Order: sequence, then C-alpha cells, then structure tokens
Amino acid sequence: MLFRGTATALVTPFQPDGRIDGATLERLVEFQIAHGIEALVPCGSTGESATMTMAERLSVIESTLSVARKRAPVIAGTGTNDTRTTIELTNRAIELGADAVLVVTPYYNKPSQRGLVEHYRALIRETDARIIIYNVPGRTGVNMLPQTQLEVAVLSERIIGTKEASGDLEQMQAILRDAPPYFALYSGDDALTLPAIACGAQGVISVISNYLPGRFGDGVRAALSGDYQTARAILLELLPLMQANFIEPNPIPVKFILAQMGMIEEVYRLPLVPLQPQSKQRILQLLEQFGIMHPKTAD
Repeated sequence: MLFRGTATALVTPFQPDGRIDGATLERLVEFQIAHGIEALVPCGSTGESATMTMAERLSVIESTLSVARKRAPVIAGTGTNDTRTTIELTNRAIELGADAVLVVTPYYNKPSQRGLVEHYRALIRETDARIIIYNVPGRTGVNMLPQTQLEVAVLSERIIGTKEASGDLEQMQAILRDAPPYFALYSGDDALTLPAIACGAQGVISVISNYLPGRFGDGVRAALSGDYQTARAILLELLPLMQANFIEPNPIPVKFILAQMGMIEEVYRLPLVPLQPQSKQRILQLLEQFGIMHPKTAD
C-alpha cells in the first residue's frame, strides 16, 4: 500500500502575474511534511491543473518531489480528457520520480463505462506507473461505476486504488466489498472520511489538510487505528470547515484561507474568481472561531 492516512491535494500557488510561485510551493510542501502528512498530491483538481500547461504541471511535480525528498510519497495528478496526453504526462511524471499517479476519469468527453476501462487499460499498457483512479462525477460528468472500477482494478496490480469522490457511501461499500487486496479506497470527500474508514477505506485525499494537516491527520489516524471516539471528536469538530471549503468551487475557499494565514497570495486562474463577499464573511467567522489566522496556530 502506497500510503495509509491523509494525502493532501495541494493547491498551486500563483504569483500576481499568474505564473507559478515556486518558492511558496516549496514552503507549502515543507509545511505539510512538518505536520506529518502521509502523502502529497500535486496537480489534482485542487491544484487547478485544468488551467496548467504540461510544462507547468511537470514543473510543479518536480518541485514537489525535490522538496519532499522521499519523506512522503508523491502522487502526481496526470489525468486529462485525452488518453494519449495522459500517457505522455504519466510517463514524464514517473521519469521525474513520482511514486504513483492520480488519473481522473476523462472529463467533457463523457466516455462510456467501456471507454473508461479502455482508458486505464491503455495506461497500464503504455506506462510503468502505479495508478490511483480518480472518480469525481460532479466535475467530469461521468460516474465510474463500482463494477467498472473493479474491472479496472484486476487489470494489473499497478492499479493500486481509487479516490472515490462520488459522495456515495453505498458505491464505496460496493467497491470495498469486492476489491482485490492490493486495491485501496481513499475518500475523495473530507466530510465522508470518517464513515468511509469505518467501511474499510485506507484514508483520504484531502482539501482541508492544506491548512490543517496535523489536526485533520490526527483524526484520520485515530479512525484508522480504531479509536473512533477520538476520531469523531476531531473530525466532527472540523466539519464546518470541511463544508466551507466547498461554499464556492474548490479551490477558491481553501486558497482564500491560506492567503488569510499569510501562506500564499490569493491568486486564481480564470475561469475561477475570488470569493463573493458573503462567502468571505462566513469563512472569516469560522477562521476566528477556530483560531486559524497564522501558520503557527494552524494545528
């Protein structure tokens, strides 16, 4: 198993002119590792990868690997809506040293379930990567059904897991019931981490851990160890923040929070735009309530 616990779906910090802020990215990675994160996921949805060129994505992956220095596995987001491009990006990421790749189901194309199987079959055939499926139908327009994920899982032991962001616990349970032993399920929704682990998930690929890697990670580790009393105390307490992270499209709220903490510049790439005033006010109230305004108080 590549990791058990919390992997952070890293934001991508930008400079005011829109370029990637490499120095800030390095500080974010160090912050994650210092607070005990189990894995790092650059260039996922939270990383605004859909607005990045291949060269930019590879630059972010390379920087993350350089700072991590094997202290935590790096799972590079290499999925696109084009199988050939996904294969190329995956091979490049593995050449750079990525431990595995996170491959979202192709978006916009709306492939059939058979098309999804063939997409991952091509990746197994044309790359040497260990692959985590990323099923997020709210973004892609297609739900990769449990039987389809299980069909892909048995293609190769290099299909090592799934980030399940369907929001459907019944679907998660159907996968967990019949998954091969090498295939791990990770919650793709912070707020469903606790029940997902109770059903057999091995952790979460998280948004909230961008700014609360220690506290949230403690809750996940408690759940995985069977200490559900501690897990409930932590994760239910943090629920309002998990919900606020999606008050507007991710990663707008989490980048706003990191900016309030002085960790990044609040810069987005179009078509993402800053939070509406009412959303800002709601989040600022929560930050005050939780005492989150500076990285030293983030855990």
